[in-house]
Amino acid sequence: MDQLDGKVAVITGGAGGIGLAMAHRFRDAGMRIALADVEAGALDAAVADLGGGDDVLAVECDVTDLAAVHGFRDAVLARFGAAHVVCANAGVAPTGPIVGTSVETWRWVMDVNVMGVVHTLDAFGPTLVAQGDGHFVLTASAAGLSTTPGLGAYSATKHAVVGTAATLRAELEGTGVGVSVLCPGLVRTQIFESERNRPDDAESHTDPATAQMLKGIIDGGADPAGIADAVHAAVVEDRLFILPTTDVTGMIRARLDAVAAELPA
Repeated sequence: MDQLDGKVAVITGGAGGIGLAMAHRFRDAGMRIALADVEAGALDAAVADLGGGDDVLAVECDVTDLAAVHGFRDAVLARFGAAHVVCANAGVAPTGPIVGTSVETWRWVMDVNVMGVVHTLDAFGPTLVAQGDGHFVLTASAAGLSTTPGLGAYSATKHAVVGTAATLRAELEGTGVGVSVLCPGLVRTQIFESERNRPDDAESHTDPATAQMLKGIIDGGADPAGIADAVHAAVVEDRLFILPTTDVTGMIRARLDAVAAELPA
């Protein structure tokens, strides 16, 4: 998509972090913005941060609820009449070893990180294909291309998102709809504070020590604005993989080398 001016960017998990940074970048490109987020107060702040106006729509939406995501889609089409760049960005990151992570935690992270993407594709996929003009950006992580102890459940979901994006891109070839998957390393966001949005009926099993350690590391991570610049470029250039940080290059290369070493001659 080399022409974004006047088109519509849709972003789940759009009230903060990478989502809000993408909203700013796409707004700078002349796009109208539709944000969904589970945190109403953060949405209000995001709209104000973006300058408000009729070109910015914000809808409180839990991506684990298919009907809510369809309602968000309906609100976007009612306001703007179209959706073009759809960013399935909402995510959570519980921490702790796989052995000892509760089934409830697994279900929660799968519901948000995987089914949230599925629900977004279910809601907006037919619209973009019917238009013959659009682009999906699925937020995964470098954890979808490598592994980190203590992030097993999160990593499993992000591997699923990478696979979904690659398959979707192949399936949509020739339709006018592109697909990119965002796989950053450490970024300065609140991703490791996502327990704040955990359902009340789901017992927390996030390891506090691991979460605190990761928060300390992530405070030195990349600026979300730089990640958003990389996303914008990938949409314009129609590239599948968005790998905007260098901190995980060695880990990803090691993973690929390990796979290559086992390939039969």
